[in-house]
Amino acid sequence: MKLNLDKFDYSQVRRLEETTGRKYVNAQGDKIPSVTTILSKTKDVTHLLAWRKRIGDKAADQITLESTSLGTTMHTHLENYIKGMARPGGNNLGRVMARNMADKIIEHGLCNVDEVWGIEVPLVYDTLWAGTTDLVGVYKGEPAIMDFKTTIKPKTLERVDDYRLQLTAYAESHNYTFDTQIKKLVVFMCSRDLQYQEFVWDLNDYQKNLEDWTARLAEYYQLV
Repeated sequence: MKLNLDKFDYSQVRRLEETTGRKYVNAQGDKIPSVTTILSKTKDVTHLLAWRKRIGDKAADQITLESTSLGTTMHTHLENYIKGMARPGGNNLGRVMARNMADKIIEHGLCNVDEVWGIEVPLVYDTLWAGTTDLVGVYKGEPAIMDFKTTIKPKTLERVDDYRLQLTAYAESHNYTFDTQIKKLVVFMCSRDLQYQEFVWDLNDYQKNLEDWTARLAEYYQLV
């Protein structure tokens, strides 16, 4: 894996947390809604509300907190591995699980990444949307937007549909800002029982991906 972190200047956007959701600020000072906020505001949450009602808010909040912590730690493992830095230690259950999940993604996913252009890359499309992708670079010989995901149990293709739209938005942002032609989207995912999954969308899927993302974007701007 070759590091080419000076290929593009990703320093023009910063992240801002607000009560109405995450936003980004560009070099001109414009506040721009995040891709994750746009998707969360326009998704069908019927199943999520039913789940909360079934197990109770306290248990749901605890599971959400644990999942967030696990995902953050696994991301740190992967980022540090790519940068050649020391990875997090710790022997408690969450730390061990995060390390083992990261190892699966390194073994089965990152082995196919030829070149890295950016890690935790903030991206913006004019003043319409912005977000941060985990990895930009070259995957199996093609430029790609890549993200790392954790899951409690393996997911079907239908259950990762928002990830597809999320990465489409990031690809469009990168192409808009840097005049690239990124059409490949890759999700590296590992479940808590260490089952690895990889979801890949390429040029043949891209027009539909873009149409679906544009529809969700229009829905969001009708709401705000």
